[in-house]
Amino acid sequence: MTEPTKPVIELPGGEAPQELTVRDLVVGDGAEAKPGRVVRVHYVGVTFESGAEFDASWDREQPFKFAVGGGRVIKGWDRGIRGMRVGGRREIIVPPRLGYGNQSPSPLIPAGSTLVFVVDLLSVV
Repeated sequence: MTEPTKPVIELPGGEAPQELTVRDLVVGDGAEAKPGRVVRVHYVGVTFESGAEFDASWDREQPFKFAVGGGRVIKGWDRGIRGMRVGGRREIIVPPRLGYGNQSPSPLIPAGSTLVFVVDLLSVV
């Protein structure tokens, strides 16, 4: 399997969704991301409103690891990554209530932002 490359996020048109929206861009065929399992991912995050990139593990050349369902990431990620399989690439659109709400961790993310992530699932332990 070839390593994925950093994706370019194409924003969906229209209004920002009010609910968590998940769309598989590539369906993986490896182990499944389930609650309690530790996943290793690469991701890019942009704001829905502007398309401005606010974070990307690719730029650090360091995948991000977390336990699914462990509360260590925003709720939209905990829910949005479930069911994904290794080798997959998924777009996850996170409404503010499942993201950072009005408590932005970064000046790059305006309060109340809908977030768009493209996530590559590299491994499940």
